[in-house]
Amino acid sequence: MEITCFKAYDIRGRLPDQLNEEVAWRIGRAYAEFLKPKTVVVGRDVRLSSEALTKALADGLCEGGVDVLDIGLCGTEEIYHATFSQQTDGGIMVTASHNPIDYNGMKLVREQSKPISGDTGLDKIKALAEKGEFSSPVQKGKITPVSFKDAYIDHLLSYLDPSTVKPLKVVFNAGNGCAGPIIDLLEKHLPLEVIKVCHQPDGTF
Repeated sequence: MEITCFKAYDIRGRLPDQLNEEVAWRIGRAYAEFLKPKTVVVGRDVRLSSEALTKALADGLCEGGVDVLDIGLCGTEEIYHATFSQQTDGGIMVTASHNPIDYNGMKLVREQSKPISGDTGLDKIKALAEKGEFSSPVQKGKITPVSFKDAYIDHLLSYLDPSTVKPLKVVFNAGNGCAGPIIDLLEKHLPLEVIKVCHQPDGTF
């Protein structure tokens, strides 16, 4: 199988011809084969295709012997935070970033949220996924839904002393993406009068 959605620094492709559930499963298996991790964090953006792709990816990881911590709907930065704060062996975010609605993709990191790009293993993961010949693990992994949002909020608040913040009226435009829920949590800790625009996550764009 030729897989054409691998780029220099991440994975991005048109649905379903370049990226689909079979390709996502193969990427999960290949990631497990290449990195041999014990535990990996996965999360997804608001795209309507992201949930099914994440499930296929997680199934591939589990069949490669990896335990998956599924943090669900999140921003890419939450995957990076969870990977290093929970000391997991890697993290994968299902997202196509700024690309149109008919695209999706993935961003891959290893321990301590070190990015996996073409010169640090992405090309090898691509080759393994295309070949599709995977070793059998001693046992399959499991998928555990989990949230680290409270820890992430604590991390964000560590950058300032909330008691020194003066009252402000602030407009937040979350672009109907994944920032809205984080804004809601941050709002409780800061003296802000918040006006919310395009606030609810909405995969229909």
